[in-house]
Amino acid sequence: MPKSILLALFVAATLAGCQRTVPPKPSFAEDLAAITAFNAKYLGSINAEDIKTLSALTDDDHIILIPNRAPIVGKAANDAANGGAFERFDFDESWTPEETVIDGDLAYQRGTFTTSSVPKAGGDKRVVSGAFLRIYRRQPDGQWRMTRDMFNTDGTQRN
Repeated sequence: MPKSILLALFVAATLAGCQRTVPPKPSFAEDLAAITAFNAKYLGSINAEDIKTLSALTDDDHIILIPNRAPIVGKAANDAANGGAFERFDFDESWTPEETVIDGDLAYQRGTFTTSSVPKAGGDKRVVSGAFLRIYRRQPDGQWRMTRDMFNTDGTQRN
């Protein structure tokens, strides 16, 4: 057998042994279940005032857009804002997703929310409702993390 054929067979055999198995792409249902589980954990962290878990669920470059405020850019700034809010208020928040779109390693979800907050220093409970839009990014380990978050209020407040 000519050396060139032997060399080609050797290279082909070597490359075949080096190929990585690519895991199958998750189905929409699997990704939606993962994002739903993520949201339950994220929301639970807000309601439990668990800043450590909440921080772990956001990207380092997380940005939140809050009505009538400058964007909060980065995990450290987001953690500081959440920590300050948790020092001043007790929260009870709920979300109702209305649309989820998943495209590769990015997803967005649109829905409504209701948040009640009670000042820890005393005072009346305030209830605010509105709409949200969140963007999620799949991490290299396959887990979803929130990377962008924005919301607006519908103008109704009640006690």
